[in-house]
Amino acid sequence: MQQQYRIRKNGQFRYVYRKGKGAGGQLMSLTYLRSGRMQVGFSVSKKVGNAVVRNRVKRRMREYFRLRMPELRTGQYVFTARPAAAQADYHTLARDMEALFKRLGLHRPPP
Repeated sequence: MQQQYRIRKNGQFRYVYRKGKGAGGQLMSLTYLRSGRMQVGFSVSKKVGNAVVRNRVKRRMREYFRLRMPELRTGQYVFTARPAAAQADYHTLARDMEALFKRLGLHRPPP
């Protein structure tokens, strides 16, 4: 995923948490804020595992989001992984992310 789509600064994360709408799943929670451009941030705490595990979870989440970007509404997305995400494989994480997208109604309407 290109850097222009990333949320990296702590202030940006806090802004999305404060102003956005959220939904939670078994493996992660999603906070969404409507915006004119697409940005995404991933938060994985040390409760999830060591650095190798945390980076693996982030890579899997980032890849699924990258594939789904054209189908989603523009805005700022922040995903927060839960400790159960450490044992989940790619397809389980993808299913959980898709459920969060549907719950918040983030798919673009068909043309």
